[in-house]
Amino acid sequence: MTHRERIITALDMPTIEGAEALVALLGDEGAFYKIGYQLFPLGGYGLARRLVERDKKVFIDAKLLDIGSTVEKGVRSLTEIGAHLLTVHADTDAIKGAVQGRGDSHLKILAVTVLTSWDQAAVDRHGIDATVQDLVLRRAEMALEAGADGLIASAKEAPMLRERFGSDPLIITPGIRPKGAAAGDQKRIVTPAEAIRNGASALVIGRPITKADDPKSAMQAILKELDEAL
Repeated sequence: MTHRERIITALDMPTIEGAEALVALLGDEGAFYKIGYQLFPLGGYGLARRLVERDKKVFIDAKLLDIGSTVEKGVRSLTEIGAHLLTVHADTDAIKGAVQGRGDSHLKILAVTVLTSWDQAAVDRHGIDATVQDLVLRRAEMALEAGADGLIASAKEAPMLRERFGSDPLIITPGIRPKGAAAGDQKRIVTPAEAIRNGASALVIGRPITKADDPKSAMQAILKELDEAL
């Protein structure tokens, strides 16, 4: 990944027009974009195609979970977009189906381990007898054995994931908040510099850029922080 591609701007916005305007505003500073549930029903897949045509990289955050054959068919259709990353929940059948469905395309399959909105209390409420860290490791191991190219995980877990699985898997980290930014609904958050030092391959950043008074300046400040970390 190039330096700018380490920042994946989350286009979690209410309109396609707003997302297009932000992409235009960021210009060359924005190289990689995430499109998720909020934009899918409004034309998000069309936006993804247009971004790819403009030589931007695209992350489809679909968080797929279904029986393997259904996921396989869905992913086969998604490869037509030309996107670069796709999320699938860390379920063995779902991951295997996604790997089959992407065929020989350049699409990388990322397994969602534990959402960064979860803390230990959330794990306990779901009746799971494990710490957050143990659950992340358990799901990561299962997903990578099933053929996933990488993981979605908090940067707080990135060091232990690197220690266990080495340098090969991509580790894409949401829950990133620059110094002074509000945490919002995220629980396991870190700064961009901390995430990179912890072993993250790339960072998903939404509100600190999209809600900033000057999104381009916010992006530039984050890139500067990465420069210092690297």
